[in-house]
Amino acid sequence: MQAFVTLTGKVAPLDRVNVDTDQIIPKQYLKTIHRTGLKEGLFADWRYRADGSPDPDFFMNQPQFQGASILLTRENFGCGSSREHAPWALLDYGFRAIVAPSFADIFYNNCLQNGMLPVRLSPEAIQTLFDMVAHHPEDPITVDLPTQTVTTSYGHVFSFSIDPFRKTCLLQGLDAIGLTLQKEAAICAYEQRRKQEAPWLFEDLR
Repeated sequence: MQAFVTLTGKVAPLDRVNVDTDQIIPKQYLKTIHRTGLKEGLFADWRYRADGSPDPDFFMNQPQFQGASILLTRENFGCGSSREHAPWALLDYGFRAIVAPSFADIFYNNCLQNGMLPVRLSPEAIQTLFDMVAHHPEDPITVDLPTQTVTTSYGHVFSFSIDPFRKTCLLQGLDAIGLTLQKEAAICAYEQRRKQEAPWLFEDLR
């Protein structure tokens, strides 16, 4: 998993509440178990018109938001089904952080397990950021995990909270497998000891 420390990037605004995982990545794009190639389906029902052409009113089709690495949105982002394809699609497109007032619990945890930082700020702070993006869409913001702050070029500094264990995992780039591999020596030692204590457990029973 890629570590997350500090990110300075352009902000893409998605001014909608209760965005569920079916809207993030529609079901027809879930035929793969790979984490790449999903960006084409990201927000597909909003991103494309019925004839398949890009909808110019959607932020992903607007030139000022190309290359954005931070998604700004509203309450209860990521609700609905628990599909892990949702954070995969966001990451595949290039987003590394999502800033919102609240997230669905499963989606929030899936983001953290995949190296993407979900940042919870107050509705007032979120509105300030939306106003900034509306007037100055090219201006970046900085998301700093060590200090747990979001900073704008206009002097705004917003603090956010995160579980200390989750923070450490993100800073070190450790997912569940990475955490387990930190104990590899102890696991191998245990297996060798068990082979001596109970050799019949390791016999071929065929």
